[in-house]
Amino acid sequence: MLADVRTLSIETGTCPILSVHPTRGLVDEKFQIVVMSLLPNQEVTLHSIHLSEDKDFWEAFGHYKSDEHGTVTVAKDESLGGTYEGTEPMGLLWSMRPVPGSRSGLRLRKRDILTPIVVHISVYDGYLNQGFNQKTALATIVTERWYMAPGVQRVDIRENGVRGTLFLPPGPGPYPGVLDLWGGGGGLVEYRSALLASHGFASLALEYLAPDELKTTDVDSTYFEEAYQILQNNPKVQRNRLAMLGLSFGSAITLTMVAYSKVIKPQCCVCISGSHVVPVDKSLFEVFEVIKKNMSKIRVNEDNHVIQRDLILPIPSDPTLKIDVGRIKCPVLLVNAGDDQNWPTVESAEDMEMMMEIAGNRHLLEVLTYPGAGHLIEPPYTPHFRSTNFILQEIKKKVVMLWGGQTKPHAYAQEDAWEKILSFLQKHLYFSSNSAVKAKL
Repeated sequence: MLADVRTLSIETGTCPILSVHPTRGLVDEKFQIVVMSLLPNQEVTLHSIHLSEDKDFWEAFGHYKSDEHGTVTVAKDESLGGTYEGTEPMGLLWSMRPVPGSRSGLRLRKRDILTPIVVHISVYDGYLNQGFNQKTALATIVTERWYMAPGVQRVDIRENGVRGTLFLPPGPGPYPGVLDLWGGGGGLVEYRSALLASHGFASLALEYLAPDELKTTDVDSTYFEEAYQILQNNPKVQRNRLAMLGLSFGSAITLTMVAYSKVIKPQCCVCISGSHVVPVDKSLFEVFEVIKKNMSKIRVNEDNHVIQRDLILPIPSDPTLKIDVGRIKCPVLLVNAGDDQNWPTVESAEDMEMMMEIAGNRHLLEVLTYPGAGHLIEPPYTPHFRSTNFILQEIKKKVVMLWGGQTKPHAYAQEDAWEKILSFLQKHLYFSSNSAVKAKL
């Protein structure tokens, strides 16, 4: 869908045309932004703004100068200032930040994936850095960014004590399946699974930390095995074409299950910002009790942000304190951030490589490391969060957690990693690359 908006500019006497294509697309889909009918060499500011589900405004902006024809093409022209600089086609999304005066420690996450992320994109005369709501835009377009493509089905799972949401791609299937685990923040996080289903994978977003509904004493390996079997037994899922995907603490669960479980036998697994130094071989309550013993290693920086990466450093040499990754028999993709301040993922990956080299299964391991990226590597074009409010599960305390990373390299990491994760899953879960189905908006 292509939209363009014209508004007569009284100041310049021109009638600028702002076009965005597509105005409605998946969150990982690039869009093209062009402004035409400006004056030659006119200075303008492109601005994006989004009202989150928590009622906070997020914005980004870039300063551009039109060419001799009075045109700005974001895909090829440089932003000369603003929240991002350089030639960045998606900078108006990934450089978003809370507007001045917002609450501190915010994180932008989509809870209702049945509705889009609505972003207003506008062009203003001159170079602006603030006060956009007090100015009249030359033109504005409303865009929609979706995690869930048309035809994707959302199915609530409340079965044998397991809580989650299954997303099924359009059509009869059967499709390869992914068991999707988020980290220690808890709750039911659906948006990544919805996006995976939009790319042809049946994905079960699993809730395993929910203080009001699930006791940590009741969640152990059998809970994850039951969830795996629910996914495996769905008639629209290929039972012998399954993967596990975990982020942060979800990666520790993934590695533990793949190494030790007699039930969970996936064709591959993806671990984002994780470690093998936290075996989840007991109930979650017992695992958190073990972690609690090292809480004194947590540091706080000058901004009172919590740095948690030392919690499991140094990487222990005692093999009984680590997941025996030498037992893993399926391909593993590790996605790590060079500036992860939450978990020592780079050090963990180096140790895993050594362990797997000795065990003879190093050929199954692929490691991606992104310098300048932080812990929270999410689907592309979503904002970078260097630090946010967070509840420490071990002690039930609210803190501001330092995740690390710088905005531009983190944005690159999210775009590149997502592309490689999808390729990895397609390679190992589909018999041929051209059989993968991607739903289109």
